[in-house]
Amino acid sequence: MSEYVLEMNHIAKSFPGVKALDDVSLKVRPGSVHALVGENGAGKSTLMKCLYGIYHKDDGEIILNGKKVEITSTRQALDLGISMIPQELHPIRFRPVMENIWLGRFPVKGIAVDKRAMIEKTKELFRKVGLDINPEALADSLSPSNLQLVEIAKAVSYNSKIVIMDEPTSSLTENETSHLFKVIESLQKSGCAVIYISHKMEEILKICDEVTIMRDGKCLGTWPASEMTTDEIIRMMVGRELTNRFPKKDYVPGKEVVLKINDLCSQSPKSFQHVSFEVHKGEIFGIGGLVGAQRTELVESIFGLRGIASGEIIKNGKKIDIKSVRDAKKNGFALVTEERRASGIFGHLSILDNTTIAGQQKFAKHGIINESKRAKAAVAQDKELNVKTPSMDKAIEDLSGGNQQKVLIARWLLTNPDILILDEPTRGIDVGAKYEIYTIMLGLIQSGKSIIMISSEMPELLGMADRIMVMCEGRVTGILDRNEADQVSIMRLATMSK
Repeated sequence: MSEYVLEMNHIAKSFPGVKALDDVSLKVRPGSVHALVGENGAGKSTLMKCLYGIYHKDDGEIILNGKKVEITSTRQALDLGISMIPQELHPIRFRPVMENIWLGRFPVKGIAVDKRAMIEKTKELFRKVGLDINPEALADSLSPSNLQLVEIAKAVSYNSKIVIMDEPTSSLTENETSHLFKVIESLQKSGCAVIYISHKMEEILKICDEVTIMRDGKCLGTWPASEMTTDEIIRMMVGRELTNRFPKKDYVPGKEVVLKINDLCSQSPKSFQHVSFEVHKGEIFGIGGLVGAQRTELVESIFGLRGIASGEIIKNGKKIDIKSVRDAKKNGFALVTEERRASGIFGHLSILDNTTIAGQQKFAKHGIINESKRAKAAVAQDKELNVKTPSMDKAIEDLSGGNQQKVLIARWLLTNPDILILDEPTRGIDVGAKYEIYTIMLGLIQSGKSIIMISSEMPELLGMADRIMVMCEGRVTGILDRNEADQVSIMRLATMSK
């Protein structure tokens, strides 16, 4: 019997203008947690998509339990005992959770779907992984974190021998992450191997047995996790020393108030209520809190995506009414949303289209778009933000997560906003790309713009925000200055019940 449950030998994969994988090899032992790390664009997800049948490799071989296989579809991968939890979730949003889990393998009674059996199977699965979710709830009603947990449960339901987890904790709280680790431990005990892709070094060193590092489509090697440190992994990932996680911030924001929120209440009684805060010119105003704190709902209401029952929005000393996104844009607001894939990018459209879609009117005269002007502006903006792509005509879905995020920021900068709202700006992005996003943010505030930043990553809030407003269950529990904020004080405010 082979020492490895999986061997991927000399794998190669190319796309037009890009060699995504160049002679990559990976060996995974049964019952182990094997970390696969590298910067965005290093080739991690591409390698796993070749294993899962989404892409077909150009060269190389895949060996499962000592036997060479050709995997040409996800159905075949699942039949071979391989399941994958993708980084970007694609649920069928207006169907029940249980249908999302058992799609293609519904239990039947005669010629009809056995709904009662499906409910019981789902409940049994949820008990197995410790989830408390109604099987009949619509997927669209779940938070990103619960959708992530449902995807994990779905992968477990296949009784796979290899489970690929691509950034599984990007939407999870600390408690949910701890729960996931228990699920992973139970998978290990059953002999299942977990391939774990993450940019969170603390997690990798805590739960992984081995670490394979990739850079620029190549495999640098595999090491026991117990022999590695965070600094060593980062240095090999980025090919250079990264002494600071955050760029040095010399700029001090002014005292001028550009935005004042007075007693803002959502139309939904279960959402945010009586929220008040100020944002100064040239400030990064952080918003922290746990899942369910209603942070996203708050900023989406300010941006006109949700209704406001009462309260005031005052910009530059003048009360304004925002009832739509058009109103928000007209008043100098921009929003980069939390879920990049679901509500940010237009995956099949080009980078050019994605960059300019929010500001098309700037390039139109009498209803006709000046394509030359549009292309010139997009190229200049994407170049300024260091978007790495061989062509502006390339589909944005083919870019790494970090480059997609920079395109989204470029999109809104072309509208020339005064206040840029960033909801989880570095979720699912590697340390090198994070540093680039942080540098962009500092450049923006130095130019006089203001930023509202929601983040679930404590180091990010502490490292980038000038002030941090903490929310719990839809209300503000405190606002901390940079010099008085720490993880303990933020967590205390984030768990302050009503």
